[in-house]
Amino acid sequence: METKLSKLLKLMKQGEWAKALSLAAKFPQLGDHKDAIVRGHEACVRPDFYRQINRDPDILVKIGIAALTDRYIAKGHKNA
Repeated sequence: METKLSKLLKLMKQGEWAKALSLAAKFPQLGDHKDAIVRGHEACVRPDFYRQINRDPDILVKIGIAALTDRYIAKGHKNA
C-alpha cells in the first residue's frame, strides 16, 4: 500500500512540485514549514490573487518547494 508520504516523496523525486505542494498542504503536521507549503500550493492554484496583493507567485512556489525539500529531503528522511 502506498502511503501519502511515499506518494509525496515520489512526486518530489519526479519534480512534480505543484502536485507535491497540493498533497503536502493537506498534511496535519508540517511544523514550521506549514505556512510556506500551504502558501506555495495556493500560489500555484491562484497566482492572479497573489499578484493582486503584490506577491510574486513564482517566489512563493519556490519558497514552498524549499520548505518541502527542507522538511522531507534535507533532513535525511528515511524514505527519501
